[in-house]
Amino acid sequence: MLKRVLGASLIAFAAASAAEAQTCESNFQVSGVPMLTALSYRTSLDFPKIKPDQALRRLAQAVAAEGFSGVRLNKSLGSIDAFQETTGSGRPQTLRVVARKTGAGTRVDAVFDIQQGQLTSESVVRKGLCTIVRSAAE
Repeated sequence: MLKRVLGASLIAFAAASAAEAQTCESNFQVSGVPMLTALSYRTSLDFPKIKPDQALRRLAQAVAAEGFSGVRLNKSLGSIDAFQETTGSGRPQTLRVVARKTGAGTRVDAVFDIQQGQLTSESVVRKGLCTIVRSAAE
């Protein structure tokens, strides 16, 4: 009887731990004051079994597929820099994605910055950044 209770408790604990696992969406943060300061949107995600160089190649392809221009890949830094100019103002929004080794896997951080006076939909940015970040595993 004790084994069954203990077994059930362990299964419940494992399920709860999996449910609390971080997601790209739960890691998403915004800093800055709309219209008054630049806004910075950021998120991250860990990929336990993926090597940084594999992730970086996939991430660069995803950045280009999401419509960013000027995609620059820096293998020595494990980073990708790109920009968008969607307002017609000539004031680009910038994106930086970094893939770095962590344990046996890779951590991917993405930061999208828009300039003071520019606005965008937080949900659109969250979806786009998470699409890019998740591409490290595809």
